[in-house]
Amino acid sequence: MKLSLRQIAEWADGSLIPEVAGLDEPASGYWASGYSIDSRTLQPGELFFAIHGEHFDGHDFVRAAFDRGARAAVISASRAGEFRELAPERVLLLVTEPLAALQMLAAAVRRQWAGRVIGVTGSAGKTTTKDAIALVLGRRYKVLKSQGNLNNGFGLPLQLLRLQPEHAVAVMEMGMSNAGEIAALADIAAPEWGVVTNVGNAHAENFADGIAGIARAKFELIKSLPPHGVAFLNCDDRYVSQFGRDFHGKVFYFGSGRSADPRATSIQEPGGVGLEFVVHSGEESAAVLLNLIGRHNVTNALAAIAVGLESGIPLQDCASALAQLQPGDKRGETIEIAGARIVNDCYNSNPEALKSMIHALAAMPAERRILVAGEMLELGPEAPQMHRACGKEAALAGIDLVVGVRGNARFLAEGARQAGVEALFVASPAEAGTWLRSQLKPGDAVLLKASRGVRLEQALEALPPAALSPATLSDDKK
Repeated sequence: MKLSLRQIAEWADGSLIPEVAGLDEPASGYWASGYSIDSRTLQPGELFFAIHGEHFDGHDFVRAAFDRGARAAVISASRAGEFRELAPERVLLLVTEPLAALQMLAAAVRRQWAGRVIGVTGSAGKTTTKDAIALVLGRRYKVLKSQGNLNNGFGLPLQLLRLQPEHAVAVMEMGMSNAGEIAALADIAAPEWGVVTNVGNAHAENFADGIAGIARAKFELIKSLPPHGVAFLNCDDRYVSQFGRDFHGKVFYFGSGRSADPRATSIQEPGGVGLEFVVHSGEESAAVLLNLIGRHNVTNALAAIAVGLESGIPLQDCASALAQLQPGDKRGETIEIAGARIVNDCYNSNPEALKSMIHALAAMPAERRILVAGEMLELGPEAPQMHRACGKEAALAGIDLVVGVRGNARFLAEGARQAGVEALFVASPAEAGTWLRSQLKPGDAVLLKASRGVRLEQALEALPPAALSPATLSDDKK
């Protein structure tokens, strides 16, 4: 949202240097056309926030931001002396703490905006669900959705600042790695509707009471909703299905259970790539086709349908919209290399998500099915056991070969081997790529999945150029 620097200063509780007359006049040029925390990607006319992060200090890049055309820079008042020589040619906004100022500004913009915010969280599937909801609602409304996985205290405020008066709905992904983070994000975004996909062991090392603590952290979204709010809950998840008990607003349950509306039946995975199912709501039903891999994506699609129905969009329109949903970057992308089908699902991983994708791999027609599974991070003291269980799951699902990559993935390979499947362990994605290059055969189906910190997609760099599978192409490219 385009704002005058004076308005920004007021909402962010800061002061401008210099105090230039006519700051509120559009012709003055003292307006921000956008907002950035990264001087490398900043565009001319944007406002730069000098955020102090874990590995960087934005104050070190204020001059670089101005060189790229920043309209002004938001800095800590305690650091103002370091930039005295920039005035009066450059405008500085002095605040107590730039991150807090960014969040305050985003919260003010959200409350001035007249539309509805829908928060989306879960241990897995947040981004796909967010994309699916935006696609369905786009049939009737002008929708803003958060880009990529910008779902934390830095990213979510930046996404809210993209709001425009013409937007009717904002679909915001909300992530967390510790208790209290979703509550803090909800304080900024003030969601009226909340969607929870599932509760799993992601970030388990940060919760002393394990998955129960993770469930409470996810419930923070539902707890934040106003009395007139709406909760959309996965009735097939043993934790999420309980979230409606202490919520006094309207609750919708989606899933495959009898209490679900919308409810999925007749789920099929034709050819192991894509999904087909029938969705039922009340007395109506519709066929749904998804260009996504893995039965877990049915749940993500049902969440979008539930939101669409409550928004007044007919069931058939919800279903047909989802046919346009495509996998996100490193989230189930299918590529063809040397006659083999490779599923790049390297964006992130946790035990529940990995097991779901193992079964998706098992459903693919192939001469050989190979799992290349990188280490799953932040699982705490139970990490070896969780990795070992995933290896056993791969063996029981009928995977032919398992490759564990880095760290605790050695236990995954060990679990597969103990369950009777050929398995090996390599120390890095580069070694995994070298192994794949020498062993990959036409007719193979390969799944690559790991936590983001492993960067398992680097294994693909050792392989010949890839071709995007037709199963993942949008209609206008087929």
